[in-house]
Amino acid sequence: MRTTQIFFASTLYGAVTLAAALDSGCFAPADRRMLLVSTNGPVPETATPLDGMPGFERLRGRFDSVVSWNDTIAPLHPSGWSPRPDDIPLWERQLRLLWGLGEDRVELVVESLQVAPALSVAQLFPDAPLDVYADGLMSYGPTRNKLAPLVGERVRRVLHLDLVPGLTPLLLGEFGAVPRLVPTEAFTKVVAELAQDEEEPGLDAPVLLLGQYLSALGILSPAEEEDLHLRMVRGAVVLGHSRLVFKPHPSAPAAWSKTLEREALALGAELTVLDRPVLAEVLYRQLRPALVVGCFSTALLTASTFYGIPVARIGTGMLLDRLTPYQNSNRVPVTLVDALLPDLNDPAAVTDWAPPSATQVRERVAGLIAAVGFAMQPQIRADLRGAAERHLSERPTPDTWRYFTRRRLTILGLPGGLPVPRHAAVRRMARRARRLKRAALG
Repeated sequence: MRTTQIFFASTLYGAVTLAAALDSGCFAPADRRMLLVSTNGPVPETATPLDGMPGFERLRGRFDSVVSWNDTIAPLHPSGWSPRPDDIPLWERQLRLLWGLGEDRVELVVESLQVAPALSVAQLFPDAPLDVYADGLMSYGPTRNKLAPLVGERVRRVLHLDLVPGLTPLLLGEFGAVPRLVPTEAFTKVVAELAQDEEEPGLDAPVLLLGQYLSALGILSPAEEEDLHLRMVRGAVVLGHSRLVFKPHPSAPAAWSKTLEREALALGAELTVLDRPVLAEVLYRQLRPALVVGCFSTALLTASTFYGIPVARIGTGMLLDRLTPYQNSNRVPVTLVDALLPDLNDPAAVTDWAPPSATQVRERVAGLIAAVGFAMQPQIRADLRGAAERHLSERPTPDTWRYFTRRRLTILGLPGGLPVPRHAAVRRMARRARRLKRAALG
């Protein structure tokens, strides 16, 4: 029987990760390899599709064909549509006909399996074994939604980059998915291919500032995010840098960049705004930054771990308080960056910082991430309770509690929470008091 491997990707970063996994032999041979691309933005019609992005042609040759998921399900939106259970057999027959799959054995390799569109694709091929490749730092956190066993139990592996050496991803661990490293050398080699098609910016060793557009996620207000970028500029200048490069999020307002330019000029620095879509990792090769500054972008870890570039974080303390609910899937990325990287507002820490070794990560961070992971998803990862209790009991420091809320610890009965009355009548009164308080506030 013929085998067709379908690789699903919605970002250039994801496609580069897939290319690196292919180059390093992470997948068995197949009769056909198809790349299924999706544009998931709010208005996909106005966005550049993955297969139209600069550098994609360097990746195309690794696949026998490239197919658009947007075109396949048009006019439905990839992130807003999922198949009705009764329609799945009809959809599978239609896709097999449309894509020329015939009776091929299908294997799926997808990103972000917890949500559409990747989840939708997995549902439409109910007999296909699944591999999941990691979406940056989020892979170190627990699965954010409870997956149906008919999907989750088909997952064989979680392919991930070694962004935090010494740390194992929690993603899909409840189904026994096996973590598999994609070699760093393979990833950086693919990035080098993409860099060949990019014009040299004509700058050398500036500070690279990474924008993330957190206000679009409802985490910060637009004014707060603009202020965060301004603090990046000021912090870089305080460290003695006068040449700055700002890489804005593609959807961020252009007015923010103008504000940063004016601020840099007032501080005696020069700021250049990169207005073309390009991977941060490509910029690391071209610019050779003296420092990379960001909030909690995965690119901070690729800079320090893969390219040996100094890094600094800013704003993570505020975000740890702002992320709601506690289960917010950004919590583990924010926690990792906060725990591992130096604060831009502490010049001595930035200057003296060195990447932790794998042993140091296992000693200092692995228990923290297990505890945060349990607190985020206590039902999905009930197996982590023991690790969470040990971390909170044996290794408490003044900084430990910044990663947890007293309310969350209390609800889960973890060390550090408030004592809960055992008498049933007292508990009923406490619940009634909380309801009255919420009603009064609402």
